[in-house]
Amino acid sequence: MRLFYVSVVLCVLFACHMSRSTCDELLTPEDEAFCKGELKVIYHDLVVDKCLIVPQSVRKEISKEWGPPQVQLPSADEEKTYTLLMVDPDAPSREKPSRAYWRHWLLVDIKGKALKKGHIRGTELSAYTRPTPPQGTGLHRYQFLVFKQPEGQILSLSPQEESSLGNWNPQAFVQRFGLSGPVASLQFLTQNHKN
Repeated sequence: MRLFYVSVVLCVLFACHMSRSTCDELLTPEDEAFCKGELKVIYHDLVVDKCLIVPQSVRKEISKEWGPPQVQLPSADEEKTYTLLMVDPDAPSREKPSRAYWRHWLLVDIKGKALKKGHIRGTELSAYTRPTPPQGTGLHRYQFLVFKQPEGQILSLSPQEESSLGNWNPQAFVQRFGLSGPVASLQFLTQNHKN
């Protein structure tokens, strides 16, 4: 049995060495566990419906060409209102996240009916910014979190939050407005397309 496990490990290491991806591009159990719910993030040529590493073949497009994705949550309650956060907890790198959390998108007042179909509209508190990890900083996690908003709640960023996308505290934002959840979360990992 031990020989079997050693063989499997050697095969994985060999496959990592021989393929375009590297062994450090395998998802960790922690990264896989982040994804909960039925959330889908749909870009032009990439559908993210589980935690994954963006293939090298589309890293340039996701960081330089594609605009905001469609976001769909089939289990959304049509009568509720939702908030969507997209953050990078690894700014400027996963080893030294001194600018985490970097706010890439903050959309509030999303109607459940629209979220269910993947045609979200809402109030944009932070415009979508593409995932653009700096060269040489390895893989970054880009996390999407969906929260239920309390009825009648008006959400806004403080002047301090508006002044910078980096060093944002999403947990403080969630607590300040009494958001429920996250009801679903999803992430993809990518690195600079030149790496």
